[in-house]
Amino acid sequence: MPEKYPILEGAEPFYYEGNEIGILVSHGFTGSTQSMRPLGEAYANAGYTVCGPRLRGHGTHYEEMETTTYQDWIHSVEEGYQWLKERCSTIFVTGLSMGGTLTLYMAEKYPEIKGIIPINAAIEISDMAEAASLDVRFLDAIGSDIKNPDIKELAYERTPVKSLGEITELMKKVKADLGKVTCPALIFVSKEDHVVPPSNSQEIYSSIKSAAKELVTLDNSYHVATLDNDQDIIIERTLHFLQRVLETSSLQG
Repeated sequence: MPEKYPILEGAEPFYYEGNEIGILVSHGFTGSTQSMRPLGEAYANAGYTVCGPRLRGHGTHYEEMETTTYQDWIHSVEEGYQWLKERCSTIFVTGLSMGGTLTLYMAEKYPEIKGIIPINAAIEISDMAEAASLDVRFLDAIGSDIKNPDIKELAYERTPVKSLGEITELMKKVKADLGKVTCPALIFVSKEDHVVPPSNSQEIYSSIKSAAKELVTLDNSYHVATLDNDQDIIIERTLHFLQRVLETSSLQG
């Protein structure tokens, strides 16, 4: 059956086969794989196997997003995780915004995950929770919060109010279980973010039970830091983090 809404150009899922270390890369709420593709490509170029799933209802039309639930978004990420598990012995997870929320969810549910890299992850946004009860179908977009004026995020121009209710439920669920996260964590937070309050990352850092955890502040990017001025810092620090975790585990092994 043909899809009602075709996938937007640049919003397709991406897969790169490399070594047996896998990285699951998740985009955020109302966004698309375009926001994570540069990271995915950099990790693939470093030899890793990379999967960037398209979250259900994303990268097509906001009316399609309106029909999806947070369980659909979890399912999209879990499908990507299964794809990696068939090819890799070790898996890391990273994600931007709600992709960071899903990253935390995966670490809560799958303790075998080797390490996580949440980027401006969301666990509580009071404005969203309030907006979820508004008696309208769509609100203005929240995408493309980027400091660099030459870059634009491929994201929806409208936000379904029903979807705000779904992300609010997902955030509540993930926040309640942060104590289950024990794997190494590299947490990135933009100093100035107009979508997710930076205090979310501080609370994630304080609440997870990982022995090895680090909070890195990005001084020159807004919310979509993966496309912004600090993109290279995120890539470089992540590659160091992966190497460090892998070396530590081989010494312990």
